[in-house]
Amino acid sequence: MKLEILALITGIICGGVFSLLRLPIPAPPALAGILGIVGVWLGKVIIEFIKTRFFS
Repeated sequence: MKLEILALITGIICGGVFSLLRLPIPAPPALAGILGIVGVWLGKVIIEFIKTRFFS
């Protein structure tokens, strides 16, 4: 959980800096981009589950 909180804080700081510098944020602005990121994470979770369930 500590890693997730640090990632969230880093993202908030990064978003604030980009906003202050009037730069576009380095994140997908659309739902499709966000779902793509979730899909990548979910794929990793599924593969890790399969590896631990069936191959160890």
